[in-house]
Amino acid sequence: MTNPEQSAEDAAEQHTQHTEDAPVMTTVEHAELLLEQDKKIRSNIDEGKSLDEAIDPSNKEFGPLAHPEQVQMRVAKRALMLKEGVQPYPVHVDVTATIGEVRAKYDGKLNAGDETQDVVGIAGRVLFLRNGGGLCFVKLAQGDGTAIQGMISKKEIGADSLKQFKQMVDLGDHLFLKGRVIASKTGELSVFASEWRIAAKALQPLPALHKELSDDTRTRKPYIGMIADERIRDMVRKRSAVVSSLRHTFEGHDFLEVETPMLQTVHGGAAARPFTTHMNAFDIDLYLRIAPELFLKRCLVGGIDRVFEINRDFRNEGVDATHAPEFTMLEAYQAYGNYDTIAALVKELIVKSALDAFGSTKVTLLNGEEYDFGGEWKTISMYDSLSEALGEEIIPNGGPDNPGTSVEHLGEIADKLGVERDDVENHGKLVEHLWEHFYEDKLYEPTFVRDFPVETSPLVKSHRSKPGVVEKWDLYVRGFELATGYSELNDPVVQRERFVAQAKDALAGDVEAMDIDEDFLEALGVGMPPAGGTGMGIDRLLIALTGATIRETITFPLTKPLNLQ
Repeated sequence: MTNPEQSAEDAAEQHTQHTEDAPVMTTVEHAELLLEQDKKIRSNIDEGKSLDEAIDPSNKEFGPLAHPEQVQMRVAKRALMLKEGVQPYPVHVDVTATIGEVRAKYDGKLNAGDETQDVVGIAGRVLFLRNGGGLCFVKLAQGDGTAIQGMISKKEIGADSLKQFKQMVDLGDHLFLKGRVIASKTGELSVFASEWRIAAKALQPLPALHKELSDDTRTRKPYIGMIADERIRDMVRKRSAVVSSLRHTFEGHDFLEVETPMLQTVHGGAAARPFTTHMNAFDIDLYLRIAPELFLKRCLVGGIDRVFEINRDFRNEGVDATHAPEFTMLEAYQAYGNYDTIAALVKELIVKSALDAFGSTKVTLLNGEEYDFGGEWKTISMYDSLSEALGEEIIPNGGPDNPGTSVEHLGEIADKLGVERDDVENHGKLVEHLWEHFYEDKLYEPTFVRDFPVETSPLVKSHRSKPGVVEKWDLYVRGFELATGYSELNDPVVQRERFVAQAKDALAGDVEAMDIDEDFLEALGVGMPPAGGTGMGIDRLLIALTGATIRETITFPLTKPLNLQ
């Protein structure tokens, strides 16, 4: 027999060992197999067999892909409850107070052995269970981890009810207790139950709460992580607080939040490889949104002068510590602003989110280090800083009459330094690759990197005084890019030129180049005011504020499915 206190992870590992040579089954076949086993266990219980007799630990009849022993036992308990007329998943239990409310009211106010006549109805997940002779103890926790002790006594509820409690209740169940608030003989705040009821029967065992969760369990089963790891629950709450803070700051600056399409006929707004899908009703191919930019700018054309969106974007690219194929992006556009005014707004957004979610501009990262978002933020120029690193001046490509540093020379420098080169390259791409080689992971304090090559920024206004450069900045924090900002391009003729250049790159094999969006060009032709715009990854903002990886900041990260066998 399996140890009843065996953790979910240990049981899963045992089960995996037994399924290595199991037959391949389709999803439907496997689901039907489990249903048949559930029916067999219930039939055994209905025939009067005991819990131990109702299950088959060896799975001789159903094979290695059927329920492991612990799950079978819980399925049998569910069946026994139904047989005895007890609902394992009731619609309602009479909760009168949360565990947190009980603790807030009574913590520190009762001495050991004190009893009150205050009756409460509470519910929570069973995280600890000790069954004694005439007295059982449980630890119930609400969603945020706040816990309280429950005491179930034969004298209070009767022998039959206590026997049923011992037989039915498992770790992980949601349990309702009604009873008086007391302090145990050891001084533990407790609810002395006069009534108990299972609020939801858990068929799967919990992980061992005293052990560190494996990365696989934490990533593939985040709901388990939320139960077992306070840090994971805290990340969900901190993320919510950060997003709420961002919205509040925008509201204070009279920005309107809008929603733009996820399905788009033309992919644009960023240089990225899109996901494609097909719409049967129109019989057309569509792209999942890589950025909302071109639609938010249409709002500026329409007279919504300050607009933002917190949205889901999809990019069919690599996965690493700061990249995910599905991620949350903040984009905002302000009419009559520019990349200087938008930089001030982004700093305010980040500083206020740190204050609102963490209480200070100084945050403590997961590794214990402190990071300060307060004070002045550094600003550097991309071309000036690259020239300094190389020991020679790198000149922007200002057009036919002022070509700047040649592609050939930049390529020679890249080859000499061992910098990776793209299949389709130009002056701007090589400049950015070279700059990243020297600086990308070395800018630890908050730093605005300003004035990018025109070739890599097709939606940005040319610099007002520097040929070949656009008014764009990237914000680097702790060695990675956190946000980007622009003086937005609003000249439809120049925008068409940029789109054509992008389309030619696409024809040459650049899978990240944008298509020509004629509808957007027509919108620009109606007239878009000068504007500043920004994009910032919400996941990356959480990385910056906590020191976590991107998977740890995303509540439900995408993972590659495991084979059934």
